[in-house]
Amino acid sequence: MREKKDGVVEVICGPVCCGKTEETKRRLRRVRIARLKIKVFKHVDDTRASNNEVFSHDGSRFGFKAVTVRNSGDIKDWMLTCRANVVAIDGAQFFDEGLVEAVDALADRGIRVIVNGLDMNFRGQSFPVMAEIITKADKVDKLPAICVVCGEPATRSQRLVKGKPAPFSGRIITYESPTVTYEARCRHCHEVPKD
Repeated sequence: MREKKDGVVEVICGPVCCGKTEETKRRLRRVRIARLKIKVFKHVDDTRASNNEVFSHDGSRFGFKAVTVRNSGDIKDWMLTCRANVVAIDGAQFFDEGLVEAVDALADRGIRVIVNGLDMNFRGQSFPVMAEIITKADKVDKLPAICVVCGEPATRSQRLVKGKPAPFSGRIITYESPTVTYEARCRHCHEVPKD
């Protein structure tokens, strides 16, 4: 008979401003109450906060220190000396495809893995790494936001460049800046102009 391990993969996904980071924080607070060891990772390209902090889209602090990594290989290297009971990965859409293998390996070692990220890019297409993790996850929570145009539940992330919807030809990953912003939109209010 095989040894039972308690590792699981939980995914929290949805558009911008839906509460993915807040839900991750809520789960980790409960882990902290249980006095379990926690490790949080974030991608170096997530520049909303300093190197070892995670921020929600609304600017609120996460409350847990994060290890900033360049790619999934950095997480795999850390796994050699893993001492955590729970690992959280913030902004999984920023990572390479190797994240899928790293998440599986952590769960196979008996670790609870909480992954959050955007499930769709600004075009309304899936992020491949998130799609694969969602497929393999033990639990998936897709959170809706509120559409800023009509007030209905929002499932899309609208990219705006100088206040106008970004064209389909735009780069998949582009970070917020004075000229690029993101907001939640429903299916009907989401716009992606063809070039």
